[in-house]
Parts: sequence; structure tokens; C-alpha cells
Amino acid sequence: MNFGIAQHSIALACTALSLTLFPVLAAPASAKTLVYCSEASPEGFDPALYSTNSTWDASSKPVYNRLVEFQNGTTNVLPGLAESWTISDDKLTYTFKLRNNVKFHTTEYFTPSRDLNADDVVFSLQRQLDKTSPWHTYITGITWEMTTAMGLPDMVKEISKVDDKTVKIVLSAPSASVLANLAMDFASILSKEYADHLQADGKMTQLNELPVGTGPYQFVNYQQDSVVRFAANPDYWDGRQKIDDLIFSITLDQTTRIQKLRAGECQVASYPSPADVAGLKADSELKVLEQPGLNVAYLAYNTLVPPFDKAEVRRALNMAINKQAIVDAVFQGMGQVAKNPLPPAGWGYNDAVKDDPYDPEKAKSMLQAAGVGNLAMKVWAMPVSRPYMPNARRAAELIQADFARVGVSVEIVSYEWGEYLKKARDKNRDGAVILGGTSDNGDPDNLLSFFFGCAGVGSSNYSNWCFQPLDSLLQKARIIPDQAERTKLYEEAQVIIKREAPIAALDHSTVVMPMSKKVSGYVLDPLGSHRFDGVDLAE
Repeated sequence: MNFGIAQHSIALACTALSLTLFPVLAAPASAKTLVYCSEASPEGFDPALYSTNSTWDASSKPVYNRLVEFQNGTTNVLPGLAESWTISDDKLTYTFKLRNNVKFHTTEYFTPSRDLNADDVVFSLQRQLDKTSPWHTYITGITWEMTTAMGLPDMVKEISKVDDKTVKIVLSAPSASVLANLAMDFASILSKEYADHLQADGKMTQLNELPVGTGPYQFVNYQQDSVVRFAANPDYWDGRQKIDDLIFSITLDQTTRIQKLRAGECQVASYPSPADVAGLKADSELKVLEQPGLNVAYLAYNTLVPPFDKAEVRRALNMAINKQAIVDAVFQGMGQVAKNPLPPAGWGYNDAVKDDPYDPEKAKSMLQAAGVGNLAMKVWAMPVSRPYMPNARRAAELIQADFARVGVSVEIVSYEWGEYLKKARDKNRDGAVILGGTSDNGDPDNLLSFFFGCAGVGSSNYSNWCFQPLDSLLQKARIIPDQAERTKLYEEAQVIIKREAPIAALDHSTVVMPMSKKVSGYVLDPLGSHRFDGVDLAE
């Protein structure tokens, strides 16, 4: 999900095609180049394999389209590669009519012989569900994290081609969120012709290294941990972009990103330190966009490992955390304390839930009553800035001090981002991890099922907490069409999560995006992505 969580890291270094040497596609003599200082390297370029916005920003957003799309800046679903669709009276069959004359990218490594058709849609979605397909396991360790977390294996009964321009999706039960799910990054449409070509040549992993899509920009090259280059798609079905060359300059350090922005080395920079925001707003050359984020950061206990398998222990630890101190130190006015895993900016939020009080003395007595003494644990701190947690190391240090006050010793650990996510999914993981996420579609099911669904244990469910009453409630909520009725179920879900405490919800942040005043058309995405379609740059 757009969650700061990922499937796995893979090596995307040079291949026989020499990724660093592809020429930029032909552009006008007065070509416009926009440089975006991004915060992390993409883990790959097949969006369905991953669940981090930093990866989707460099793959699904510029390179691909989906059957339906989110209107930029909103959670409204609009036609995408499907120009229209119909829904059967029983709400089980969705029939999509594809656009005509949608062309796949022509690149140095592939030249398509046909336009988009139904075969591409069926291939792109079916490979995620069909365990017998060679494309289901084409990269070792694939778990199709988002597909599973959104319940598609159980939700989708059939995906079929009616004719070249018509696709039918049949559900096993009605779903109130199926269209929003199909607008998510994991539902990006790839070229079956390209996949067939790679399979015939024995180069299937190249699908994740050298992407071919229908999106506004096409992939040029990737220099690992340094830069990703894109060029405007000259045949884009929705019109050629005004930016000719789009460059992601991968810059992990927050301070360095802002220095590069101020020096004009990039025109847009991600995730500034909250301490820098006031200065950025005062800079006459810059503008800063901001809005409440549909996000949450949390500390996820591994509930499969004692003593974190006991809810009373988890609740005690939650009461030991001074969340306001974390928000004050890390966000400096750009965040708020969280009590639920759903953000208050979205629908379904249960404001009636009472948060755990900060009470170290009671926490200490609860641990003693649970028979827990001399507990030593690890707290994992993310190595990268995320919108929901700009400085996980500092948050971990504060939690370390809080836990010490109740007799719990903490070792802070961290790893490279991809390795961090991979190790954190281990069911035998030692310790609690700081993670979080931003809603991918604005629907409460997206965050709740992703974080807490039983299907996500060992994957997106980083607390490894499978609680059947909650899982049944979430499955029930998916199929109810009435939002008011769904809201009641999600409010109940938040009560259960607070009581059972598989996580400590830490904060919700205000999202800010600084950029040059020369940039126009950029819209903050409530779903946490960075989109450059429709963006222009003044001379």
C-alpha cells in the first residue's frame, strides 16, 4: 500500500542492455526538464510486486495506466484505459470497454506491434491470481502483497476477454470497493506482447527491470540508487506531456534534498524535515503545498513471539509511550497524535475511541502483573523519511527512553530500506517495527485489511496478528454497498484494534511538498503519491 511497505528488493543493476546508456527520446529543441529529488530508490518497475509509494512514484505513476484512475488530487474514480463500464444488477459482473488507439511505449528494448487490447488486461490481473501461471512466480519470493491484502484472490471469481476491446470481471460477492481497488497501483496494465517476448527469450525478470506501459512517460534508464530517467510518451492517449524529460534524483538525506531544491538542482523535493518548513515558506523562489495526510505511523509488535502474544503486555507498552513528545520532537507542528490506525481526514474514523493514557507507573504494574520482568527487545527504525514518519530514528530513541522508564531495555536496529521491509515480514522477527502507510484509495478497508487482515500475516500484516472476529467483520464490510452501514463496522473494528493492541498508533502527519515557483499544475495527492502528469515548468 501506499504504505511505506514493500514486497522485496531486487538487484536492478546493469543488464546486457546497459541501463545507463539508453539515449533520451527525441524531444523538441527547447526541451523542458523537471528534476524531482526523491527520497528512496525504487525496488522495481512492476508495480504489482510492491507496496511503497517511493516505488510506485517511479513505476506505476509515470509508466503505466489502469482500467480506472483516481482523479488527480482526489479519491474520485474516473475512466482510464477503460472508457466506460457497466455493472450487472446483482453487482457481480463488471464489463469494461477499452479505449481505442492506446499505444504501448516504443523503447530501445521493445517495439510493440499492436495497440492495447483485452489480452493485456487479462494478463496483468490474472497473473496475480493464477498460481499455475509462470508469471505468478517469475521473481523469487513474490507474495503479491497488495493483491492479497485487498482480498482479490477471494473476491474475484473470473477475469475474461469478451472481445479485443471488452473485459469482464466476475466477483464471488458484491464489493463496495472494487472500482477503487482497480484504480490502485497493483492493477496497472502491462503489455502481454512484451511479456511473451521476454518469456520466449528466457528474460522474464526484465519485466521488472525495463518496463513497458501506456503511461504519460516512458522509461529511459535507471542508475541504481542514483537516478531514474523518463521521457514524455509522444503517443500518449491523453495527450503529450509538457515536460519532455522527467528525472528522479534519488537523494536519501532530507537536508541534501532541500539544499538541492534551493540551488535549483531539482524543482520538486519530497518530505522535508518539519524543522525546514517555515524557512521554505519564507523563500521567495519557492512555494510549499500542504494538506492533512490520509496516513498513520505505528509501532507493530510481533504478536507471534512471547511476551508480545499477550494483549495485556502490548497495552502496557502502549501506555508507556509518550506519543505527544514524539509528535512534538519529530513533527514540530506538522503532525498530531494518533489513537486509531485510520486517519481522521478520511471517512470511517471512530473519534469516540479512547486512547491509551500515557501512564508509565500503571504500565510498569501491568507488566509485572503479566509476569514480564527484565524484558529486552528491539525497536526497528526506518532508514528513510516517509510522509507519516520523517525521522524514525528519533522516534525510536524516544520510545527507547520511554520503555526504559518501565524497566524494558531497547536496542534500536535499522537496515537498508528494502532489507528492512523484507526482514520485518519474518514471522520470527525479533522486536517491534516502526512503519505506517497512506491510504491507497481512501476506503477504510484499504488500511485496515492491509495492516490487520489474516491473509497479510507474514506479509503486509507486520504485527502478524490474525484475529478472526476482526477478519470476519472486515470481510462483511467489504460487501455492504451502504457507506453508513460500512462506517458502523469500521468504527467497531477500531474499538477491537484498540482493545487488542497489536500496534501502537503513533501519529498522523500533515503532508508538505516544496517546489520551485516555476512549477505549475502539480497537485498534492491525498493518497501519498507524486504524480507529474499535467505538470509544467516555466522558462
